[in-house]
Amino acid sequence: MIHNRVREAAAKQLLFLPHAIRQMNKPDRMITTAEVRAVVRQAEVIEDSPEDVRGHSCVLSGETSPGRIVHVVCSPKEDSLAIITASIPDVAEWDDTKQQRGKEPS
Repeated sequence: MIHNRVREAAAKQLLFLPHAIRQMNKPDRMITTAEVRAVVRQAEVIEDSPEDVRGHSCVLSGETSPGRIVHVVCSPKEDSLAIITASIPDVAEWDDTKQQRGKEPS
């Protein structure tokens, strides 16, 4: 269900919140708006947070270029998709597929 809400909201407008812009522009990330749009188009929901204090939100994951996975935290609103933040998944926090939290011990 959240997948459909994300697509519908994104079709109206993407709203990049100030926090997202700051995070995207960190030197170790340098995530472009085009990359965020690509992830939103792919819209693979890897976490759903219906009780988020910011409103129902989710984490999207997508490959924006070979080997470059980007995660986007977003929240569908009535007239837009709010982009809360975007990041490159931390290998210490995510499994090898970058799709689930909690890296398995080697």
